[in-house]
Amino acid sequence: MGSPTTRQDPGAQHSPQHQQQQPGSSITVTVRIRPFTDPSSSSTLASSASSSSGPLRILTAVSPTTLLFHPPPSRSYHTLSRRKPITYTFDRIFPEHSTQTTVYENTVQPLLSGVLDGFNATVFAYGATGCGKTYTITGTPDDPGVIFLTMQELFERVRSAEERHRGWEVRCSYFEVYNETIRDLLTTNGSMMMMGKSAGLELREDDAHQRVVVSGLSEHAPRTVEDVMQMLIRGNENRTRAPTEANAVSSRSHAVLQVFMRQTTGEARKSAVLSVIDLAGSERASVTKNKGERLLEGANINRSLLALGNCINALCEGASKSGGGGQLASNQQQQTNVHVPYRDSKLTRLLKYSLSGNCRVVMITNVSASSVYYEETHNTLKYANRAKNI
Repeated sequence: MGSPTTRQDPGAQHSPQHQQQQPGSSITVTVRIRPFTDPSSSSTLASSASSSSGPLRILTAVSPTTLLFHPPPSRSYHTLSRRKPITYTFDRIFPEHSTQTTVYENTVQPLLSGVLDGFNATVFAYGATGCGKTYTITGTPDDPGVIFLTMQELFERVRSAEERHRGWEVRCSYFEVYNETIRDLLTTNGSMMMMGKSAGLELREDDAHQRVVVSGLSEHAPRTVEDVMQMLIRGNENRTRAPTEANAVSSRSHAVLQVFMRQTTGEARKSAVLSVIDLAGSERASVTKNKGERLLEGANINRSLLALGNCINALCEGASKSGGGGQLASNQQQQTNVHVPYRDSKLTRLLKYSLSGNCRVVMITNVSASSVYYEETHNTLKYANRAKNI
């Protein structure tokens, strides 16, 4: 491995709040660092990556927008002298032990006013398996994640709007993408699909309204945030999970919560969709030791994440050719300059208008500070660094 070069982003001098409020900025890329822990010595991942003295810390947050990635020491003295830390700059860095509230206030909360003004929004958590994506999105009963905090504030804003005689209808759907099959997690058919008794749901593109619709997906009308959390609990019971060497409770699918907002009273009837996506973690078969069905699942997870990466690369290229200055290129400019392979997976088809249309996007990148996850963290940071250039 050659010596890494230091990378610096000229936008680092701007505060994250300033960046999020820029009218032309449609995507925000953040990084959340999982607290440094010493995995069990029985873990294959730990035994293959730790030094004789135990795991080392490879990430340091040096400012709210900048972190240092430290390559582990090399056994060669000559190589060691050339292995300098890599500097990454993102819209916001959440150091170890950042609270769920801090993450929410700097990622999803700034999107809610836009949603109530009719702008679609998408939030997705990305990272390797075992790095805290599901914890960030769903959380625990004692420490709820961004979904709970989002719906709590959203219902408060709806009640406030109703007091001003502006009614809103809130409806939700919850589904997973498993092995390129879409499954409704909130119907009894979900358990039947898990037993292979259904081919799953189909996608339909609605170009007129710039959205992708899941045909036959059930919609529910929660009245409180507790209703939403009960839906998630019920849905997660149907979600595909399985233990691997890297994670004892590994999600084997991408889970998508869609919140449909429609104004029912008032002069200007607005509507928008807020999507919150818990992506399955990227993984290496040599680390997870998966076989059979788990190996097939891992291959499909990686294939869909690779398709997402290819779309991000194409969008970056299209924005560059159109002179967009790092902002999202319009659909017409993309078609003129470069092909964006949205149809390579169900996941990228779902995110088509989230990445290119009238939508604001937040990417919460989850990484580990431990050298046990060195390769996974390095690849994740490179992925996120590319995404911020859309």
